[in-house]
Amino acid sequence: MLIPMKIELFTFCDFAQENGGKLTIVGTFDTIISRSFPCVHPQLSVVIRLRFDIWEFSKHSFRIETRDLDGDMSMEAITGNVEVKGVGNATAVSHLVFTISNLRFKNNNVINFVLFIDDKEAGSIPLYIRKG
Repeated sequence: MLIPMKIELFTFCDFAQENGGKLTIVGTFDTIISRSFPCVHPQLSVVIRLRFDIWEFSKHSFRIETRDLDGDMSMEAITGNVEVKGVGNATAVSHLVFTISNLRFKNNNVINFVLFIDDKEAGSIPLYIRKG
């Protein structure tokens, strides 16, 4: 049985960028604290680093969905494609970096960001929204 693609990194942060295959990530977190609700978080980045084996080198679709504890989507899904190409190694990495502005939260909650690769769930991370 072949082991599928691996998620090496899946995080929220204050700032992220990719430059020449290198990731710069500043201020990772998993909790947003607000004094009152509803609230708006001005900006966050989502960073995902995927490692593919040589037999997986090709074009892959991805989708990131967000769901709260009630199963409601918090925002529209992020969709796209990633072209995985090797450079002579047995594996290759691909980075997905997204900046999301003005995320709105009605109340305390947990928002799960779920990653799908080729329409199969690959992993998820929680974003905790707390009053503080």
